[in-house]
Amino acid sequence: MTDRVGQRLGNYRLVHLLGRGGFAEVYLGQHLRLNMQAAIKILHTQLADADDIENFQLEAQTVASLIHPHIVRVLDFDVKDGVPFLVIDYAPNGSLRRQHAKGVPLPLPTIVSYVKQIANALQYAHEQKLIHRDVKPENMLLGRRDEVLLSEFGIATIAQSSRYQGTQDMAGTITYMAPEQTQGKPRPASDQYALGVVVMVCGLQRGLPMAHASPLEALIRRCRSGMLQMVAMSSPIAGILILCWQCHGPPMAHASLRGVRIRRCRSG
Repeated sequence: MTDRVGQRLGNYRLVHLLGRGGFAEVYLGQHLRLNMQAAIKILHTQLADADDIENFQLEAQTVASLIHPHIVRVLDFDVKDGVPFLVIDYAPNGSLRRQHAKGVPLPLPTIVSYVKQIANALQYAHEQKLIHRDVKPENMLLGRRDEVLLSEFGIATIAQSSRYQGTQDMAGTITYMAPEQTQGKPRPASDQYALGVVVMVCGLQRGLPMAHASPLEALIRRCRSGMLQMVAMSSPIAGILILCWQCHGPPMAHASLRGVRIRRCRSG
């Protein structure tokens, strides 16, 4: 990987690397004139022709149109020397994965608060006809006031196009994926399913089932055994899990995340 620290992209100087993922690497950027910080997400791809660049710009404009208090904002985007990048809000407190140690179940009020915020963000995105495709703790960031911010809409949307894909064949993380998403048919309820897996991992600290199996084997076994059977129904978060997973059947049976949000507010 190229070390880009010190380089300039747009109006930002890259200060240090924040992290790398399957589709992009993220740097802390310092605005050259405003003395403000942002996160610069550089995609692992090259846009070779005008059609590729135009498609990237259209997708980036769509993502930038998402204005919600629990979605990381896209502030700008561009292409430099064929490399596309996004300028997004910087969340200084890191991700839920980094903030909460594995093996320590989160308190119920914390789970309820986090899921309420993410469910609101996903419901809003679904109403805009967008599916996230990669809901997981690593993509849930904590803002300056410890609010939860859903990130990676830019990657999840842009990477779905085969023109931009490099080392991976689908957008998303297979251990959190709904079965239909692994078949290339994601729908809004796929995000709802993934949110249920996040609740299980963070709230019950069960870990991803079948940790020693391959990701695909784990998914298949999880679906065969029935994830709800893994959770003691006396658990106080069982109701949230039921709402996240009960609709995983025919498309007509899929409920929106609004139901999760309303019932959770009543219980919280």
